[in-house]
Amino acid sequence: MIWFREEGREKSEITCIFCRGTGSDPFAIATCYVCKGKKKVRVASPNVRCSYCRGTGVSPIGARNACPACYGVGFVPVSKGAQTCPKCGGTGEDKSSLYCLQCHGSGKALHMAT
Repeated sequence: MIWFREEGREKSEITCIFCRGTGSDPFAIATCYVCKGKKKVRVASPNVRCSYCRGTGVSPIGARNACPACYGVGFVPVSKGAQTCPKCGGTGEDKSSLYCLQCHGSGKALHMAT
């Protein structure tokens, strides 16, 4: 794993989960649109496996598309100190939208004092 520093956050470079490191779209004869054919993607740290797609990078709705929560990367950046999201209970799903808007599909969110 290679580490970078961009936009004030550390990032690591990992094999593209959506195309499984082939650089080709798994559903079409085309370049992978998640990694742009580079076979690797950068992920901001800290991060967690995307709860909405369960880390596959593939949308649970319309399985030929990248996950709208993690953009096909399989991981979602989270804030330090984030805990289980109170709105979705950590599933990353929300019945009123494609993914939980409070945690952006990560299943983790900072709890606000009430």
